[in-house]
Amino acid sequence: MKHLLALILLFAAVPAALAQSKYTGDTGIPLDAPYVPTAMPVVKAMLDMANVGPADIVYDLGSGDGRLVIAAAQHHNAKKAVGIDIDPVRIKESNENAKAAGVAGRALFLEEDLFRSNFSEATVVTMYLLPEMITRLRPALQTLTPGSRIVTHTFTMGDWQADAFKHVGERTVYLWVVPAKIAGTWRFTLGADTYAVDLTQNFQKIAGTLRVSGKEAALSNAVLSGDSFVFEAEGLAFEGHVLGDAITAKVTRAGQTFDVTATR
Repeated sequence: MKHLLALILLFAAVPAALAQSKYTGDTGIPLDAPYVPTAMPVVKAMLDMANVGPADIVYDLGSGDGRLVIAAAQHHNAKKAVGIDIDPVRIKESNENAKAAGVAGRALFLEEDLFRSNFSEATVVTMYLLPEMITRLRPALQTLTPGSRIVTHTFTMGDWQADAFKHVGERTVYLWVVPAKIAGTWRFTLGADTYAVDLTQNFQKIAGTLRVSGKEAALSNAVLSGDSFVFEAEGLAFEGHVLGDAITAKVTRAGQTFDVTATR
């Protein structure tokens, strides 16, 4: 028990030596981090923050004894719940725990290297991993379908700021919503006017200008959440959904609302 408590304290503090070291599993397999189970109140908070439901495909990266995957299937009725762990002891334990919980057919566990795994179908990804591991995974996480949710326990994603966070006792849970790639110039026509919207993007943070009839104005209240994008400028309110190089939107001007499609 004292040994486990020491690991938990080390994992929470993340000194430089810990972040750079390797660990050995029960079978001698080298691990990138020690096995430290996530407390069940934190598991619940992670799934609640991601708003997991029957339409979701949940992947837990570094799934340990499978508790989060099992909870996603058992309590949130996730469409698919998958855990990935490189340690065969943990995979065996996870399958036994899923069977005991009555979700063996709905909780899948893969004995794989996280950095070689394909979790692109996920709508929700959860993690309790060291910062250097999260950094290595971040490029793949950023390619998930816009609107997918990422939840981490304790550790963040560096300069990609979280959309929300929640304290659970002494722990913190962080949430990101994967943003659409929206930087560039978008154009749409409204009556006789052609509008151009020039956007810059830093993850989910958006700035830009609206140009029309020789006028230019900075966007206000610009918010990108997943594939949903809204802004105001020059007496115009824009609410749209991004799909590749098109935004299907409703634009309100002078009290009237119009359906438009902006293209890039």
